[in-house]
Amino acid sequence: MTRWLGVFRKDRVVQFFRVLRRNGLREAMRRARVHIRALALGVEPSAVSQPAGPAPIANRFDFAPVWRDLAQVQAFGISQAPAVLMQRRAVALIGDLNLPQCRKYRVEQMDELLATEDIAYQYAHFEDVPRCREILQDATHLVLYRLGRSDLATMYLYEARRLRLPVLYDIDDPLFSVSAYETYANMEGLSPQEKAHFVNEAPLYADVMNMADAVSLSTPGLMAHASCYSVRPAYLRRNFADRETLAAGAQAMSRRRRRTGPTVAVASGSRGHGADLAVIQDDLVTWLEGGSDRNVVLLGHLDRDGFPDSVRPQVSVTPFTRYSTYLGHLASADAAIVPLADDPFNRCKSSVRAIDAAAAGVPVLVSNVGDLNAVVRDGETGLVVPEGGWGSALAHVLDQATMEQMGRNARANIERRWSAHAAPPIVDPGLLRWVAA
Repeated sequence: MTRWLGVFRKDRVVQFFRVLRRNGLREAMRRARVHIRALALGVEPSAVSQPAGPAPIANRFDFAPVWRDLAQVQAFGISQAPAVLMQRRAVALIGDLNLPQCRKYRVEQMDELLATEDIAYQYAHFEDVPRCREILQDATHLVLYRLGRSDLATMYLYEARRLRLPVLYDIDDPLFSVSAYETYANMEGLSPQEKAHFVNEAPLYADVMNMADAVSLSTPGLMAHASCYSVRPAYLRRNFADRETLAAGAQAMSRRRRRTGPTVAVASGSRGHGADLAVIQDDLVTWLEGGSDRNVVLLGHLDRDGFPDSVRPQVSVTPFTRYSTYLGHLASADAAIVPLADDPFNRCKSSVRAIDAAAAGVPVLVSNVGDLNAVVRDGETGLVVPEGGWGSALAHVLDQATMEQMGRNARANIERRWSAHAAPPIVDPGLLRWVAA
């Protein structure tokens, strides 16, 4: 029995998942069966039981055996780019897909956008090597999303050059920027070790960005900031309300259950946004003190610690959850608020929180920072709040009829102007010309 329990020893489980990520399920299961048979025979692999002779030569890159075989038969490169040979366009995206919001807005919704131009599209997580190899072979263009320098990123770039694929680097935060991190107010909520990690990683993102042929970025502010770190041609590709967003928002509106009393919702999809909430903390407390029926709903990675005991019962917290459920919580509020501290990192921020709220028919009160004012039409679909103006902006929430009309306007605005179409304000025409080239 003890022998079989050894199958689940930590190092063996870790090795199984490492092979699964790098070589796929078939190879991971093959190796697992070999190991289990060895255990059944009472054979424990050890240094003593290894066959004599030199150790096999390890390849640093998974693609290396194929590269070497092709080189030996003088077939390493191809004569013409796939886009020329196939007379069609097929985009492959390889990226870091771990953050749900980023995956939704920068990876998954690209399928809907490219479909409007009849361009094929596939994507893969950068650690899924078999899948990445597969989509590269059928691509005419490669997009690397949110990747820093690593052996895997280097390998995909090398393979793209072998296949003559133009390479685009896509990113939606200034992860490449030491200057943005060092002045980012929300970094104060992280440990010194975490802060050092982000700063140390920044040049690795800049490396991959500068090895691509062109760059696409999510906001004008991010484009301006990236110009300090890269001279590559840069194109704007904003986030938008895809079919899933609009459908989930419509469902949230149909099931809307208003809370008793005026309610505002504040959301954060990632940790460390305490500095943004602090922008309006005092104004929120004052607003809550104006009536015991007033409510603040904190969604995602936020807490009530900054609120005094006198108003804390009026503040509820809903942890990070499914997207449709999140929109349902938004729909229960009279307004959503998106405060941002004014710093270089936040000036690169996109309008995803405003898009989410508008999809659910909720008006949005936003700081005049980043790209939020591109989606919010001041006084029509929400309010763009200047510095020091949050007290008067929150007073508008008490006018429920006005909030409801703004919410209807917000929904109509994203349906008309911010749904999938490959044209401004969502996509720079130059990016489409780059893909068509």
